[in-house]
Amino acid sequence: MSSRGRPRSFRIEDALDAAMKVFWRKGYEGASLTDLTQATGLNRPSLYAAFGDKESLFVKALDHYAKGPANYVQGALNQPTARAVAEHLLYGGVDVVTDPQSPRGCLIVQGALACGDGSEVVQREINLRRSAGEKAIRLRLQRAKNDGDLPAEANAADLARYLVTMMRGTAVLAAGGASRAELKRVVRLALCAWPDSFRRTKRLDPC
Repeated sequence: MSSRGRPRSFRIEDALDAAMKVFWRKGYEGASLTDLTQATGLNRPSLYAAFGDKESLFVKALDHYAKGPANYVQGALNQPTARAVAEHLLYGGVDVVTDPQSPRGCLIVQGALACGDGSEVVQREINLRRSAGEKAIRLRLQRAKNDGDLPAEANAADLARYLVTMMRGTAVLAAGGASRAELKRVVRLALCAWPDSFRRTKRLDPC
């Protein structure tokens, strides 16, 4: 890349990060074009040229979120045991939704707030990402069950849904002002419901 191309490249990355935080804080519909132009430092023509319309910018912001703040999810799925997967998903999620350097809560949860009839594309995109995330967790837990890392009676789909429910719940509580310490106590209790056969393995917080 030429030296003349670098500043624009870096500026666009910074602008995307700023736009992501606007959506994260205000939700898709709550984020106005004025909010986005002020946060990114781009006027409307430049914003459209760089990212397309508001829907396209939101999708790019979701991608940016997945690769940045929410990349703990992939790290969790790569953990060696199902118990470690659960711990890293729940504790990692709490760290993200209470990060003082970022807006409170979860972008996917916040982004969907007050999405009305005019936001079907956005709502569909969010639902697809939620479903894909839950599926990835389910497949990882099913593999754990197949490997004998979860008891035979464990239901991978139910466990995945349980983890996703906890992650979304802590995100909502964080957006409402719950502290990191409070949410980690909730996670500690939630992990006490994990299948008994895992309680003899090394974990972050024994019940």
